[in-house]
Order: sequence, then structure tokens, then C-alpha cells
Amino acid sequence: MSEMSFEEMLEESLKTIRTGEVVEGTVIDVKEDEIILNIGYKSDGIITRNEYTNTPNVDLTTVVSVGDTMEVKVLKVNDGEGQVLLTYKRLAAEKGSKRLEEAFNNKEVLKAKVDKVLDGGLSIVVDEARVFIPASLVSDTYEKNLAKYAGEEIEFVISEFNPKKRRIIGDRKQLLVAKKNELQKELFEKIKVGDVVEGTVKNVTDFGAFIDLGGADGLLHISEMSWGRVENPKKVFKVGETIKVLIKEISGDKIALSLKFENTNPWIHAEKKYAVGSIVTGRAARMTDFGAFVELEAGVDALLHVSQISKEHVEKPSDVLKINQEITAKVVDFNADDKKISLSIKALEENAEEAGDSTAEVEESIEE
Repeated sequence: MSEMSFEEMLEESLKTIRTGEVVEGTVIDVKEDEIILNIGYKSDGIITRNEYTNTPNVDLTTVVSVGDTMEVKVLKVNDGEGQVLLTYKRLAAEKGSKRLEEAFNNKEVLKAKVDKVLDGGLSIVVDEARVFIPASLVSDTYEKNLAKYAGEEIEFVISEFNPKKRRIIGDRKQLLVAKKNELQKELFEKIKVGDVVEGTVKNVTDFGAFIDLGGADGLLHISEMSWGRVENPKKVFKVGETIKVLIKEISGDKIALSLKFENTNPWIHAEKKYAVGSIVTGRAARMTDFGAFVELEAGVDALLHVSQISKEHVEKPSDVLKINQEITAKVVDFNADDKKISLSIKALEENAEEAGDSTAEVEESIEE
């Protein structure tokens, strides 16, 4: 047998490769847009930027270094110039797809960064395999603007896996719902009527405010916001602020809240403060045809009946009084059980006249 030349022996020692084969190589050179690998073959292997990652315009010198070892897949044994074309991202995607299949079968919770925000949802890359989370599965509440998720790391599960149709669907909503149910259960186990708890204002409407208690929302109705009258809840509360509230009622999964703490109830000392015969000052809060309601303090209103406004005949309170007008009157009746107080300006006028008459009599007697 004839002896082989050095070149023939070298070629014989080098392995043979086939398209689609997975090989390992060592990085011998890196440029911005390509990587050159020694794969133990007679020709070096080339990985272009597009075959390394789906991320556009990546400078490969910032992610790969000479001497790194990489597992890659052969795309073409000869690119026409004697070089082997390789792909890193497609092999990574295959591995990623297998990883996602395992996560799907095991119902595993995954965590990854949002790669792109699309019109219909979020695109996430897991080991170069793409997962799509539809907008309806991003949150447990309607999300008007998904842009806030761009670049954010989120948790999700794979709810549908069909790589043949390139359909791998992620679901974040079910995790949030499960977490909320868990927190709700914990909350209802520890709270009871009469407790004072801390919450965060979640939403404010014309009829009240919804307070996040950490597991469930409670409703703070407009009528429970103050002992006094609240005209517009949106002028009183801001979304995101923290407040302490009283749990007034629990009915199923509904929680009614209040800010009417008993120790701040203005009626506790009202009987002494507004005893019959007292002279009080308040503001005209509301008008009716039969009288005006005078707010003596927040939560304590008194009725000034139309017949008690003046000694002169008054047809309607609004004929002589205005809303927010300061009124000084005499307490002529106090009903603690019904929380009703009656006022009279007329009684004050009569007292003044009587006092005037008494003064006149004294002056006459002195003159005599």
C-alpha cells in the first residue's frame, strides 16, 4: 500500500459532518456581524449575526469571546466558498421548544423578559423559542395599554403547546387569579366586622371608593366617608393613597367599609354641647320648602323650621336665607334618640325684645 501524504493524513484525521448535524466548536475569531468557529473539520464554521440571535443589530463582539465553546447546528457543509454555515439560534430554539414542552406538561411557572409588545399581546423569547401571551391572558383585569410591560420580567405558564403550528401560548392571568384567590382566602380568615385595617385606594367613583385590602376590595360608600356630607368622593380621595378604614359589614365576598369611627361620632357629646336653650352658630347646608338644615358641625345638622326663621311671615326659607350663610339661632328642642335638633331665630328675637323691655322698665324706675 502506498504511503499517504501529510495532507491526506490530516484530512483523514478530521471528522466528516452532515447538514443538520449538531457539532461543538471553539471561537477563533469574532467580528461585529459574524463568529468563526473551529469545529474540527477541514474548514472553519461561520455563524452570521442573523443565525446567532433574533435580536437585531447586536454587536457579536459584546456577547461572544475568542476561546468560548459553542454547540451549533450545521446549515450547509459548503457555502460555495469552502466554509461551513452554522446556526446557533435555531439549535437554541429547538432546545427552547423542548424546554417549553416540558414546562407545559409539568405546569411549570416560567419567568422571562418581554421581548416585544404587539397589538394583540406580548412576545417573549425563552432560549430563542417564542411564546405569545394574548392581551386577554396578560392580566386578570383589562389592560388598555400593554406598553408598560416592555422589557419587564414576568411570570407565566404555557397554556397551549403546538410547535407544528408554531403556536406556543403563555398565560399570566391564571397565576394572578390563583394568587388573588389565595390572598383573598387569607384575608377573610383574619378579618372581622369592627376591625380597623389599612388599604390602598384602587378606584374612585361618584358613589364611593374601592379600597384594596390586600386580597380583596372593599367598598367605602359615599355615605360612610364622613360623619358629615361628602358631595364628591373624587375631591376627597386619590388613587394610590393609603387609608385606615373600619370594616362595617362582610357579606359573602363583599366587604363594606366606613370612616365613621365611633370615637369620632359627633353625637356622643351633642346633647351637652347643643342643649335646649343654647345659642349656636352654623351654616345653611340645605333648603326645603318647610325649613333650612343648618350644619352645626360635620355630621350634626339641625332644622330651622320656616316658622322659626323670623317673627315676620316667611313663605320659603330661600326667600331670606342663602346656602352657606352663617346662622345664629337658639336650640329649642333636642331629641337624642332620633338625632334631631330644632332651632329658632324667632326665639332669639323674642328674647332680645324681652331683654329690651326689661331694660326700659329699669330705666323708667330709675328716672322716677
